Amino acid sequence: MPHGRRGITITVAIALVLLGRAASIASAEPIQFRVWLDGAAAKEPIAGRLYVFVSQRMRGEPRFGPDWFQPEPFFGLDVATFQPGTSCQIDDRADGFPDKLSRLRPGRYRVQAVLHHDFYSPNPGRGEGNVFGDAVWLDLNPSAGGTIDLVLRHVVPPQPFPPSTWVKEVAVPSELLSEFHGREVIERAAVVLPPSYDHEPGRRYPAVYVVPGFSGSYRGGQWMPLTGPREAEPGEVELIRVMLDGQCHWGHHVYANSETNGPRGDALVRELIPYIDQNYRTVAAPTARFVTGHSSGGWSSLWLQVSYPEVFGGVWSSSPDPVDFRDFQGIDVYANPPQSMYHDEQGNRRPIARRGSQPILWYDSFARMDDCLGRGGQLRSFEAVFSPRGPDGLPRKLWDRTTGRIDPEVARAWRKHDICALLAENWDTLGPQLEGKLHVVVGGLDTFYLEGAVHGLAQTLQQLRSDAQIEFLPGRDHGTVLTPDQWRKRRRQMGEVFLRHHGEDASVGENTAAPRDLILSR
Repeated sequence: MPHGRRGITITVAIALVLLGRAASIASAEPIQFRVWLDGAAAKEPIAGRLYVFVSQRMRGEPRFGPDWFQPEPFFGLDVATFQPGTSCQIDDRADGFPDKLSRLRPGRYRVQAVLHHDFYSPNPGRGEGNVFGDAVWLDLNPSAGGTIDLVLRHVVPPQPFPPSTWVKEVAVPSELLSEFHGREVIERAAVVLPPSYDHEPGRRYPAVYVVPGFSGSYRGGQWMPLTGPREAEPGEVELIRVMLDGQCHWGHHVYANSETNGPRGDALVRELIPYIDQNYRTVAAPTARFVTGHSSGGWSSLWLQVSYPEVFGGVWSSSPDPVDFRDFQGIDVYANPPQSMYHDEQGNRRPIARRGSQPILWYDSFARMDDCLGRGGQLRSFEAVFSPRGPDGLPRKLWDRTTGRIDPEVARAWRKHDICALLAENWDTLGPQLEGKLHVVVGGLDTFYLEGAVHGLAQTLQQLRSDAQIEFLPGRDHGTVLTPDQWRKRRRQMGEVFLRHHGEDASVGENTAAPRDLILSR
C-alpha cells in the first residue's frame, strides 16, 4: 500500500506540472513582429504596405523576395498612416504566405522588415525611397509566442543612370498620367544609339521600341558595352533602340489604358514617342517605327500594334502573356458555368508553371503568394490592367480567392483587353491596317503554358485570312525561345520593312514627318 500511495503522489505531481505547462502555453502572448519606423528614416507619415520577410538562406537579403520558384515565408499588411517613431504590428491579422504567422514552422530565420510606398516600382526591396531594416538572425517558434521588435532605419537610395556615349536616359513628365493620378508622373526610357550616330550627324534612323518583361525595366539598356553598340549584320539596317519601362506599383502596366493604371498607352504614343522623335534623329514615320517585347513585353508590344496600328509599322512579339482569354494558361475565362482558377473539372490542381512537361508551380499557392504581396505580383498586375475598379477603388478580383471560381461579371469586363477577341470583332477596320505587321513566336513547351492562347490567336487570324506570321518552336520554353537565329530574323525583317517603304537613301535628310499631329488626330 505505501508503494501505491507514492505512485499516486508522483502521478498527481506530474499531472500538475503538465497542467501548469499547458496553462503557461495557453496564456503565452501570440507571436507578433512589432515594427518601428525610425524617425531618422522618415520625417512624414507614410502610407504603403508593411512586410516582414523571413528566410533560411545565407545569401542575399530577404527583402528582395519572394522568389517565384522557391518562395519563402513572408507577411504583409497595408498601413494608412505610419508615423515616424511609432510601431505597427505584424501578427495573424496580416496576410501570410504560405500561411499565417502563427503557423510558421519553428526554426532559425533571417528576418527583415520593409515598408513599400514607391509609386514606380513593384518590388518592395528595390523601390526608391522604401524603408527597410537590417536582416537579423532569429529563432522563431510561434507556439512560444512573444513580441519581436524590428526597426525600419534604412532608405533605398536613388539609382543613378550611368552616363554613356551610346545609351541616353530619357525622363519625360506625363501630363496625361499626372492628371489621372493626381501627382507628377515621369515616363522613363533608355535610348540606345546606333554605331554611326555620332559619325553621321545628317543621318536619320528607324526606331524599335522594346518593352521589357515582368520585373524588367528601361535600365536593361545599361548592358551596352563601353565599346559601343553592335554593328548591323548583312541584310540589317542600323536602328535606334528605345528601351521602355513597363514597371508600375501594381506590377506591369503593359502600356494599356486601364481604370487603375491610367492612360499608359496614350501617354506613350502622344507624349513619349513625339519627344523621342523631336530629340533624336529618327525617321518619324509609322513605317520606320517598330515595337517588340518578350513575355509581358510580348503582350504589351502586340497590344500596342493592335491598338495603335497607324503608329507602328510592325510588331515582333515573343512568348506573350495570354492573348486569347479562352485559354488563360489553360483556363477559359468566359466558360459557362464558370471555371475554377485552382482546380480543373476533375478536381486536379491547376499548374501555372512547368519545367519541361513537369508542373512545378500551382495556381492556388501562387495566388496566395501574389495576394500576400498585395500589389506588384503577376496576378494582381493582370487585374490592375484588365479589371474595372470596385467600390473600394481597387481592381476587382477575377476569381474568388477561397474557391477559385471566376466571377462572370469581371470576366466580361476583361474582354475589352482580349487581343484575340479585339481582332475578331474589329477585323474589317484593323485587317487592312495590320497587313504585314504581325509576327509572333512562342515555344511549344512554354514554361507558363502560354502557347495555348497563341494557338487560339493563330486559328482566329487564319479564319480572318490574315498574313500574320506565327511560329511555334517545338521543345522550346519561355527562356529558350529567342535563339540567335530568331534575333537575326526579326532584325532583318525590320530592315526589309523599312527599306521597302523608304529605300536606301530614306535615312538621310530632314525629319519632315509630324508624328505628334498624326497621333493626336486619332
